[in-house]
This record gives sequence, C-alpha cells and structure tokens, in this order.
Amino acid sequence: MTTLKDWIDETLRAALGPTHLDVIDESHLHAGHAGARPEGETHFRVDVVSAAFDGKSRVERHRIVNGALDPAFKRGLHALAVRARTPAEVG
Repeated sequence: MTTLKDWIDETLRAALGPTHLDVIDESHLHAGHAGARPEGETHFRVDVVSAAFDGKSRVERHRIVNGALDPAFKRGLHALAVRARTPAEVG
C-alpha cells in the first residue's frame, strides 16, 4: 500500500507539474493533538513551485492544492500547511 506521503507527492506531481516539491510528514510533532493518530500520517507540510500558480492569489493556490488532495482528507489527513509559489517567485 502506498503511504499517504507518497500519494500526496504523486498526486501533486500529476496535477501541477511542479519544478519543485517537498512533502514533509510532521505528524510526530503533533502527537497527542487533535486529529493525531498513533500511526501518523495526519499532519503534512508541502512546499510546491509550479507555473500552474501564475496569476493566482495565495488563496486560489491553496484551493488548487487542497482540491487536488481532497481524497487525502477522506483518508485521514488532518492538517496541511501549504507554501505555493511560481517559478518566478523562487528566482
């Protein structure tokens, strides 16, 4: 079975064609907090750079990422921190 981290990575790569993507499982930092599970895979941070974000506001970028990952929330994802930038913003 694919880990949720791998699924998030594969899904965002397919949806956004990013030039940079980091998917970080931060679940261990939230042990004992709301939504945390002993097996982890509940809290993630993504840093994604994609031309798909050109001309989009920060809110629109987050909606794109959250929309692509909607099935993950149904699979147990509790929290997602997103940093979404365009290639021009990276420099």
